[in-house]
Amino acid sequence: MFSRSVRNVLSRLQFFPENLTPASQNIKKYCKTSSDEELDDHVRTLTQICVDRHYISPGESNMELFRRGVSCRYGPLGMELRRNLLEQWWHSVTRSTHQVFGINSTDTSTDGQGRLRIVESGELKLILEQQELSKEQLIQKVEELLQRSPSARTNFLQGALEQFIPSSDLVNRKLPFGLAESGLCFQPSGGSSAEVTQTSLVWFCSPRTSSQWLDHWARQRLKWWRKFALSPSHFSSVDVPEEKLEEVASRGVKIMYKFPWGQEPLETLWNRGVAELLQVHKGAHSKLQYGDARKSVPHVVSVTANMDRGLLSFLSNSLQQLRKGNSKQMLRQRKVLKLHPVLAPVKVALDIGKGPTMELRQVCEGLLLEFLEAKISAWPGYLKTLPTSLEQLNTKYDEMGVLFTVVISENSLESGLLQVRSRDTTVKETMHISEIKNFLSTYISAAYNG
Repeated sequence: MFSRSVRNVLSRLQFFPENLTPASQNIKKYCKTSSDEELDDHVRTLTQICVDRHYISPGESNMELFRRGVSCRYGPLGMELRRNLLEQWWHSVTRSTHQVFGINSTDTSTDGQGRLRIVESGELKLILEQQELSKEQLIQKVEELLQRSPSARTNFLQGALEQFIPSSDLVNRKLPFGLAESGLCFQPSGGSSAEVTQTSLVWFCSPRTSSQWLDHWARQRLKWWRKFALSPSHFSSVDVPEEKLEEVASRGVKIMYKFPWGQEPLETLWNRGVAELLQVHKGAHSKLQYGDARKSVPHVVSVTANMDRGLLSFLSNSLQQLRKGNSKQMLRQRKVLKLHPVLAPVKVALDIGKGPTMELRQVCEGLLLEFLEAKISAWPGYLKTLPTSLEQLNTKYDEMGVLFTVVISENSLESGLLQVRSRDTTVKETMHISEIKNFLSTYISAAYNG
């Protein structure tokens, strides 16, 4: 109810700062004015594949949220891809060579202008229905309601700043160290508000090294985004112009992705100085000071990413549309999501060929259990009831981004041999059933360490 209230009330009243330009505006502008049919086809094809192959749920409004790079109704594969992405982000920041700790904070602040508020729609309706109130009285009543209403979280910075003093004991009050968190936040966007899957690293360091740490994390984050990309050059970093810096920031860097409709930010880094930390810990100045000789208050570097837009960027980056000729020299288009092996939601699909269905399914079920025990995500294609050709299966699994397809046939019952097809090369190999689990584990492990 609260989430619905935020969406309904804030979209009507527009009590928020218009400080973000939504991707949807660029997309709409692009769709209206672009004459490049190839780019238009890429956007349309990607969206349709994501619906057909269970990355997102169908529906025009949901597809619009997906294209805007905000949280939408994800399907099973979309949820798994997002989970993999968040897991890799978490590992990259908490398992770095520097001290980073995970936290789960709450935003307890009650002051501040332009904050999103969670308002009971019934209360607001009662105020608006009071016809005897003048315009000034109506505004006052609404402002009073907003003041006593809890704020809707727009980022994790406040929670990390509040956790600074207690967390500093973990490092014996030594700098630098960081606090990491992820979850859903509300973001004002084009006259309405939307939920965004956000990741946050708040880094505390000495004043003289804050600029170097900003550069360090900018390099590390760009390297991380490019690590999982099919076309790494589409990811880039840019310095934020001085006139577009946040009020407290002395410097800023943005990690950008080149979508078919233009550049969009994925992650933003700010050198925020000391002002916000001092504001949060009023009266505790001595507890904030670090250093033996010249004591100083730590500077704050924030690193914030929109992982819904990040997920969209990897899907867009991985989509390939290839023309391929068959034995009759007829050209057809092969669409494939070449997601990085670490991010791919499904590593292997199990299917059956010709032969006794019951026995083949039993073999598949045994293999499925082995894969699950080895933490290899598998798709039980053998459970389908309608007959499907191998070409149709390959098309389906390529669009799902499945790394390998394993086909069990009558020959497998006799010899133990099965057919393994690679998504990336389309090469089919014959392999003994006792080797397949180790083969997949080795391949995935190499991708993790690559």
